[in-house]
Amino acid sequence: MTTVYYLNKGKKTSQQITFNKQELGQLLSVYSQRVAKGEWRDYAIDMLGDSAVFSIFRHAHETPLFAVVKSMGHKNRYEEYTVFNGHKKLKRTRNLSEALEVFNNILHPVSY
Repeated sequence: MTTVYYLNKGKKTSQQITFNKQELGQLLSVYSQRVAKGEWRDYAIDMLGDSAVFSIFRHAHETPLFAVVKSMGHKNRYEEYTVFNGHKKLKRTRNLSEALEVFNNILHPVSY
């Protein structure tokens, strides 16, 4: 007879952080506006377990221009959103709409 060993028995499993349908709609709305202007070209979504990251690229072969990170706040009591430009933190808030307002204030590239 075979004995079954449960490796995760007794371990507390944490819930994976993901973007929901409404959040993805908001992110893709901002993204599509900038794609239409020719400013952004590509995006990536990463689920890292303890956070979800929406990365925005100017070109597919570069590092991301911006990253919107969804993670759990203080002692896992609430979700928070942080917008990064490289390693620089631009905004951290509990509301995704407020976090995305950062993109309204960013200077747009000028082409001649």
